[in-house]
Amino acid sequence: MEPLKHEPTPEARLHFLDYWRIIRIRKTIIIAVFLLVAITATVVTFVLPPSYASTTRIKIEPTVSDVPGLGNNQPYLLPYDPYWIQTEFQVIQDQVVLKPVIEKLHLNEAWGKKYAGGEVLKTPETMRLLKKRMSLDTVRNTSLIEITIYDEDPQEAAQIANAIAEEYKKYRLNNSIQQAQGGIKVMDSTFAQEDTAIQTLRAKKDELRKKLGINDTDPNSLAPSPTITPREVEQYTQELIDGNANYMKLKGELTRLQTLKPDELRQVLPTTVPDTTLTALLGDLNDAEQKLATLKTDYSPQHPEVVRAQALVDKINKEIDDRVNGIMAGLEVNVQSQAAALASISNTLQQTKEKDQEEAIKSAPYWEAKQDLANLQQIHNLLYAKIDEEKLDTALPKTGIVEIIRQAEPGKEPVRPNKTLNIALGIVVGLIVGVGLAFFIEYLDTSVKTIDDVERALQAPVLGVIPQNVGYLIDEDVEGAHAEAYRVLRTHVMFSRKNDKLNAVAVVSAGAGEGKSTTTFNLATVFAQAGDRVLVVDSDLRRPTLHKILKVSNNVGLVSYLLKQNTLEESIQRTKIPSLDFMASGKLPSSSMSILNSPQMKELIGELKQRYDFVFFDSPPILGVSDASILASEVDMTIQVIQYRRYPQPMNIRAKQLIEKVGGNLLGIVLNNINISQDESYYYYSGYYYDYYYKSRDDEKPSAYGKPRAYGKASGDKTASDGAAPAEIKQKY
Repeated sequence: MEPLKHEPTPEARLHFLDYWRIIRIRKTIIIAVFLLVAITATVVTFVLPPSYASTTRIKIEPTVSDVPGLGNNQPYLLPYDPYWIQTEFQVIQDQVVLKPVIEKLHLNEAWGKKYAGGEVLKTPETMRLLKKRMSLDTVRNTSLIEITIYDEDPQEAAQIANAIAEEYKKYRLNNSIQQAQGGIKVMDSTFAQEDTAIQTLRAKKDELRKKLGINDTDPNSLAPSPTITPREVEQYTQELIDGNANYMKLKGELTRLQTLKPDELRQVLPTTVPDTTLTALLGDLNDAEQKLATLKTDYSPQHPEVVRAQALVDKINKEIDDRVNGIMAGLEVNVQSQAAALASISNTLQQTKEKDQEEAIKSAPYWEAKQDLANLQQIHNLLYAKIDEEKLDTALPKTGIVEIIRQAEPGKEPVRPNKTLNIALGIVVGLIVGVGLAFFIEYLDTSVKTIDDVERALQAPVLGVIPQNVGYLIDEDVEGAHAEAYRVLRTHVMFSRKNDKLNAVAVVSAGAGEGKSTTTFNLATVFAQAGDRVLVVDSDLRRPTLHKILKVSNNVGLVSYLLKQNTLEESIQRTKIPSLDFMASGKLPSSSMSILNSPQMKELIGELKQRYDFVFFDSPPILGVSDASILASEVDMTIQVIQYRRYPQPMNIRAKQLIEKVGGNLLGIVLNNINISQDESYYYYSGYYYDYYYKSRDDEKPSAYGKPRAYGKASGDKTASDGAAPAEIKQKY
């Protein structure tokens, strides 16, 4: 057999009506807790002695002088600091304030007589009592504190509140003076130590000056004076940059001119290096060459005029060449002179820097000592000014640290206990605790409560809902409210079976006391009242109960037939309903415990199915013994009965799994013993609806067994009820 596969349980979601249902069901617990808390709060409120309140208001500020200090030119402004306020709350409640109050007002003796039977209290005990009676509060976003004292004596409450304010004020003033004096003492000691250190450092500086031969003419200087100033260094650097640029330009021109041919150089040089002589010679050369060209046209080369003209041209050319060579030589000399000047400036600057660096390294210890001395002297002077300022500040009045704004006065009416508030809180808290306890108990209760619980946990349909305190239908009116609940169950059973031949039904439950036997007998009764031939078999062999309902003998029945001690006719008994028969369990011998698993039992079931329209078997709890599992595997259909709010859901789930494991055909679940008065959600599943509906139709009378009711008189339409005639039922199904 394949293992059973169960679908995951869907998530449960509570509706508003579910909360209301829980409240209705647990209303006893809610009311009991509510009354207990409310009554207790009321009694305590009236038993507590009346208490009066007295409040004094003080203004607190950080410890500052009324006159600004020497270094403070503006008035001191206090920002709101809630952490500082809370710190002062703790100070007010500390023994530095409360102990002097206790001693001043003699509270140890006074409260010892009042609360300790005359025995003098110890200061810690009195302080604990005082803290319980004291309340501190602030005016929002201000430095105002309200000190409230609660006491049975209004005069004493006012005295204590005023005394606490005065002692706190005195504590703050004394603490401010002590702190200032302590700070001045520490600063005086530090000042003396620094004075000694200054003298030592000054002597060290003078010794280094003589040793290193340093000429320090400026007492305010903290570094040696350089030979060359930074401004001069900047000027020299700029000259080097400009001279180097000019040198590179001249050198470039010279190099370019040196690469030219003599004829090209004659033409280019006047434009590069302006020279009037060269320009004039070039003009003369041009005139001479033109004259020579003219003469050569008119005369022969040997003509004296031509010869003189040629000689003049040659002379001018020689002068031009000499002039060009002179200019080129001058350019070379100029470039060399520029390079030498740059080298001289660079060497002078480098030598000056090296000299200053050597001097700085040499005199470094002296200047470091002088710098340390200056720093220490500056701190020393500031400390001296601070000491004078603190001494003056300590001498100034400090009345604004704590200021009593309003003195406490005796209360005229008691403020504790607040009867109206306490009773209202008792009512509210009682209601909340009651409802919370009810929901907590409901949460711990894992039993079946609703149809949704059944369908969600067991994944099985609910065939019927049976109300609480249902009796046996054989002794009640056939048209009673309880009968209608079973008629609804009968209808669902008829519609749930898949085949008309399936007529053997076993009724099981997970545990004892779930109403299984009552459900079996009443369901068989409504089937019989509908005209079916029905047999009820009490197959709970260990604890039979059905024979007690019918008030018949249990000597002959199922066991005696299976053991072949009696015939089937002898084992079946008649009831006062003509179509309903009964087979008792019979006496079970200890040697026949497994008799339900015998071939005779299977044969009996087959025989009874042939004789009757329906056969109902009452079985023992399925989790208690194996008989119910065996019976579920042998009959055609199985109905599981679950009692409302009795057993945990896992127990019912296990019972369903056992039915499926042995191959039983589970039709569905019957939810039994529902308290309709507490849970309205079941109202329309019960016979109360039937009873209400039919009582409203005074023109119709209850029918006899198996007779249908008529509906819809106006339209003439007739529909059979759950109690239809046998012929109609058989034809329908």
